[in-house]
Amino acid sequence: MADSVLYEVTDGLATITINRPDAMNAMNTEAKVALRDAAQAAAEDTAVRAVLLTAAGNRAFCVGQDLKEHIGNLVSDRETGSSLTMNTVKEHYNPIVRTLTEMPKPVVAGVNGVAAGAGFGFALAADFRVVADTASFNTSFAGVALTADSGVSWTLPRLIGASRASDLLLFPRSIKAQEAYELGIVNRLVPSDSLHAEAEAVARALAEGPTVAYAAVKESLAYGASHTLADSLVREDVLQTRAGASEDHAIAVQAFLAKQPPKYLGR
Repeated sequence: MADSVLYEVTDGLATITINRPDAMNAMNTEAKVALRDAAQAAAEDTAVRAVLLTAAGNRAFCVGQDLKEHIGNLVSDRETGSSLTMNTVKEHYNPIVRTLTEMPKPVVAGVNGVAAGAGFGFALAADFRVVADTASFNTSFAGVALTADSGVSWTLPRLIGASRASDLLLFPRSIKAQEAYELGIVNRLVPSDSLHAEAEAVARALAEGPTVAYAAVKESLAYGASHTLADSLVREDVLQTRAGASEDHAIAVQAFLAKQPPKYLGR
């Protein structure tokens, strides 16, 4: 991986760290490619049971697109008559968000500071958000005459409803951590000085849990978002049958009968 994104796997937990703190973890091309590759590596590695997505420094989780690079690319596009700059949505942001949302493993976002634009999208793509009380969120897109990308048009309304999502996209503003918690964007609000420890603790607890069941939970929630109740009940039956046949389920039942904590294998 590039220095702009760090990747480490320990005891079943993959930690992905956006590492451009001097640029408020803005996404230049190198960082976007590295984040895409790191997410895909975590999804494909059978040793990885959970993922923690976080960022270096304490000012920003990710402020989205690196506008300095973006402006230079737009100038180049105009000079050459091309439109390659906006291909970044298809080439980078879409694969990143799809991998985070669709991998059959729980993803925790440890939001240490400002999450804006695509950075907001990355946080929303996670299954669980641990957020510092000093952090904030901003859709940002309309502020630079752009529309939503990085999955925000799909994830944000699911969390806070279409009306509120429309408000935040049409009138971008800084949403402080407490308000974000009250809106339903934040799962766990913690003091800023304990953010990284708290986020890692949540991610490690998930990595040690029944990850076959967690994968089914992710799949059922995504399926239910765009299907009827009848279809969703059929999908639940399929997924529950799969979970019930797992070693983890047998381990859980045996541990319950023995009155001991289960030690899951992830299969």
